[in-house]
Amino acid sequence: MSAPATSETNFFLRHEFVIRRVHSLLGIVPLGLYMTVHLVTNASLLNGTATFQRAVFLIHSPGKLLPLIEWGLIFAPLVFHAVIGVWIAKSGKSNSSQYQFRSNRRYSWQRWTGIIALVYLFFHILHLHGWFHVRVWEALIRPLGFGAFRPYNAASSLVEAMAEWGPVWPAFYLVGVLACVYHLANGIWTSGITWGLWISPAAQARASKLCTGIGVVLAILGVSAWWAAVSPSQQDTVDMRADENRMYEAAVVSGMVSENDEKRSQPKIENDETSGSQ
Repeated sequence: MSAPATSETNFFLRHEFVIRRVHSLLGIVPLGLYMTVHLVTNASLLNGTATFQRAVFLIHSPGKLLPLIEWGLIFAPLVFHAVIGVWIAKSGKSNSSQYQFRSNRRYSWQRWTGIIALVYLFFHILHLHGWFHVRVWEALIRPLGFGAFRPYNAASSLVEAMAEWGPVWPAFYLVGVLACVYHLANGIWTSGITWGLWISPAAQARASKLCTGIGVVLAILGVSAWWAAVSPSQQDTVDMRADENRMYEAAVVSGMVSENDEKRSQPKIENDETSGSQ
């Protein structure tokens, strides 16, 4: 017995062609592209603190324009993709006219990894960025270990955040990252069908091999990024922070970033009395 039609289902059915294509497109560009860049950036920590910190400085160099860039290219597309993805998962709709997908394990894995990825991103943003940059909110969450990332002490604050709750965060991030990787790699395959790029069984088989290769590469990047964040020791973290602080001073002098102690783990405290007595 089919579910009764509602204004929501009627809206989706009327615009399904466009909604599905926008949904699949946003999953690849900009979200999939951003995820790839994000994994490469985090994996660069394996090359040393300086490499990672330079990349983070570059990301934050737009200054006051950064929130607009983040919302326009990351958060707004993510919200749309997540909302439509949840709707599709709940309705159980599939493009059965194009391919038999409901009985395929890949369809189930795509739905479940999408849900896992959504939960992961929800807590990942809370854990490292705190959702909102409002002083009252930050005062509430930071004692709990949330909002822990500091861009101008990127490596050290990331490593400390991952170690905050023992093995909980490392395990959570490993599962979450791999779920995101599968969801993207398999999503590229399904998007190709949605857009009519590979329709025949032979074309789908070739595309499957291509997407498997993409998934393997992204999984290696993801595990590398994860290992870079969970493997350093406490002494490594101390050394990282010293390098970051030196780089921050040089970046401010060069004009690469603006001086902003709120983005640092240990803000520099100016001693006016001492300065005045010299």
